[in-house]
Amino acid sequence: MSKGNDATRTDASPYEGEVDPKTMKIVVFVKFVPDAQSDRGFGSDDRVDRSVDGLLSELDEYPLEQALQIVEDAGDGEVVAVTMGPEDASDAVRKSLQIGANSGVHIVDDGLAGTDAAGTSLVLARAVEKIAEDGPVDLVLTGIASTDGGSSVVPAQVAERLGWPQVTFASTCEVADGVVRIRRDGDVSSETVEASLPAVVSVTDLINEPRYPSFKGIMKAKKKPVAEWSLDDLGIDAGQVGVGGAWTRVERITERPARTAGEVVADEGDGGNALIEFLAGRKLV
Repeated sequence: MSKGNDATRTDASPYEGEVDPKTMKIVVFVKFVPDAQSDRGFGSDDRVDRSVDGLLSELDEYPLEQALQIVEDAGDGEVVAVTMGPEDASDAVRKSLQIGANSGVHIVDDGLAGTDAAGTSLVLARAVEKIAEDGPVDLVLTGIASTDGGSSVVPAQVAERLGWPQVTFASTCEVADGVVRIRRDGDVSSETVEASLPAVVSVTDLINEPRYPSFKGIMKAKKKPVAEWSLDDLGIDAGQVGVGGAWTRVERITERPARTAGEVVADEGDGGNALIEFLAGRKLV
C-alpha cells in the first residue's frame, strides 16, 4: 500500500463521450433495513425477520450525501436513489428524496424474496442500465455494506456486471475531468486511487457528515417521481433471483450467547498489577 498521495489508476472501461459535470447523473443504492435499536432476529425460514420497524440504512446516508455534494459542487446534475425490497422498502427511497435526491426507483417483486448478494447485484446492475436509457449514468455510489447483511461484495459485483471500474472503501471522493479520485485509508497508510467514469464507488462512514431532511425538503419530496419496477421490467427471469437463484445459502443460525457477568478487580493498592495479570491471562497484552 502506498503512502500519502501516490496515485494508482484502475483500468478504464469503454465509454462513449466525455462526462459533462453539469449534467452528471449519479445513482445511489439505498436499502431499507431493520432498525438496529429494535429486537432484531431471524424468522423460521432462516431469513432476517423484517416484522420489526425498519429505516434507511445508516451506511447508505453517506453515499447519498456524497452524491449531493458532487452535484452541488458541479452546479447541476441528477441524483437517483434506487432500492429493492418489499413494499415498505419504499420508505428508504422516500427518505432519500427528502434529503435531496431528485428521483427514486423502487424494485419490488415477490420473486425477490430470499435473493442473495449475487442476485441483488444482477437486479441493481439491470436497474442502472434501465436508468441509463434516459441518459448515461456517470457514477454509482454505495455504502461499504448493509447493516443487515454486511457482505460488502455487492458494489464489486455490480461493477463487474456493468463492465465498469470500481474503487472501494473511499474516505474522500472527488470527480473532475471524467475521473473519480478517492482516498482509501488503512491502519498505517493511505492510498489514492482513481478511475475513469463511469465507475462504481463505495464509501465509508468517514467521508462526510450526512444532512438531515429539512421541512422544505420533506415537502418537495412529495412531488418527486418514484418509479416502481418489477423483474419483468428489468428483463430478469425469476429463476435468476430469490432462493432458487441464490449462489449462497444459510446452513444454520445460532443465537449469540447471552452476556455473562464481568469480573470485578478490586483496587487495594495493587489494582494496576491485578489488571495487567487479568489481561495477560487472556493474552490481551
